[in-house]
Amino acid sequence: MAPQLGPHELLHVFSFLEPRDLLSAAQVNKVWNEVSRTKDLWRQLCLRRWSSCKASQMVLGTQTWKQYYLCRSELEFRMEFGRPVDFTCKAMAGHTGSIDELAYISTDECRFDGREKSVVCTVSSDCTVRAWDLHEGMEIWSSPQQPAALVNLVAYPQLQLVVTVDKQGLIKSWKAENGCELASFCLPMHSSALEACDHPEGPFLLAACAGGNLHTLTVPQLHEVSKVPVAASVAVSLLCSPDRQWAFVSAENSDLGPEVFPQVFYTQSLLHPSEDKPPVSTTLPIWLTSRSCWAPGEAARLIVMHKNDSGTQLVVTTYELEAKKSRDRVNILVQQIASFLLPDTMMPPHLVKGHGSQVILLGSESKLVLFTMHGLQLAAFQDHQRPITALWVVSTMPAAHVTGLRLKESTSTPHLTFHFKDPSRVITSSFDLSLRVYVWNKENEFPILKSCYHLLGGSHRWASGFTHVESDSMSIVGVEARSSGTGLLRSYCFRVQHSWNDGTD
Repeated sequence: MAPQLGPHELLHVFSFLEPRDLLSAAQVNKVWNEVSRTKDLWRQLCLRRWSSCKASQMVLGTQTWKQYYLCRSELEFRMEFGRPVDFTCKAMAGHTGSIDELAYISTDECRFDGREKSVVCTVSSDCTVRAWDLHEGMEIWSSPQQPAALVNLVAYPQLQLVVTVDKQGLIKSWKAENGCELASFCLPMHSSALEACDHPEGPFLLAACAGGNLHTLTVPQLHEVSKVPVAASVAVSLLCSPDRQWAFVSAENSDLGPEVFPQVFYTQSLLHPSEDKPPVSTTLPIWLTSRSCWAPGEAARLIVMHKNDSGTQLVVTTYELEAKKSRDRVNILVQQIASFLLPDTMMPPHLVKGHGSQVILLGSESKLVLFTMHGLQLAAFQDHQRPITALWVVSTMPAAHVTGLRLKESTSTPHLTFHFKDPSRVITSSFDLSLRVYVWNKENEFPILKSCYHLLGGSHRWASGFTHVESDSMSIVGVEARSSGTGLLRSYCFRVQHSWNDGTD
């Protein structure tokens, strides 16, 4: 009779198995079942598939690593296929004015212990900021009515902090848990942009004033650290780089002339201003900038859409930024690495987002068009009947070549077939009162975007369309503008079976 492998030998062999094979091995006998449930086996599978599992704040709750893996795989399947059985839809009303901005204030963590929660904050022309529980479909708190309409907000989920600004330039910080006001700061004029930055030295806030200054403030105290002049404009693009070392400031669609160039600031010099030196910055040799974004897969790769030198065509140019430090100064190196003309037949894009290192997504009227940074068109989608109003790109680190759980199309209970999976997705909102969900297939040289499904809003009789959309790992939320001039939230929270058996399979 052949010798039997002991638990230690089985554990070594099982460490090379894919999840599907590991689940099959658990069916052999009691010993194999016991070894297949070893914590380290499933923990390694989670670490290989999801980079977020490496974070120290990752919450496992009362679950085992095996249960976590199965639940998260199920969640990703449901978010990719979006069948009616996969989610619950809830409408949340409360604002008596239009909703002008929203942001998630819950940390984007996957947990499946019954305590998962997705919370967003909204600001409105009714002069209030409110927090909403998307899973329960209810308002958590509302601020007292403010002196003027609130027009923008940014969130710091790890600090459980929300910062708002009204149309007169009054900035306030609020506790996300209960809506308690913490501090305020008044700009000399109304704000044209806010940007939250999680810098290694600590989070801070950038606020561009329409009068032509960029203010750097501490959070939550809102103490002014520095103030530097920038182009005066009603519409300003203000973006922090993924590595938080750079702040890009440009006047969008400015008619101030070619002498007004967009600027890039080294954030360290904004946080530690010198009395005798201006902040470290440089200008980009482009004008009539319309839209911009950072490539999320790189530390400091900037993508800018602007007019060409003659002002007749739109160009998309990509730059790499680097700081060269010497003993007493910092030099900024800017290298143009790609540039291309947009087709004359394409309507001027009003939305620009980046994906990974090289892919650019453009919203043009009702179309979503993808290019590489060198101008190769990858795809074009026209899934909406009316103009796209918002574009949300959900990106995670690329998944290793690990298989994941799938479900039978005909049932809501898991079926053990597996496929390669990367949870990144794209969501668009439109005046046609629908959200469109796309997912990436990254098996080729360039990622391929697949159009998956629509999420529908309410009745066209009462609503004029979706104006905003955002998403976390477990939900999607859109702002539905009402014909009456008010707005409501419509959430889509994806179901997960919490009762995965971790005993005898």
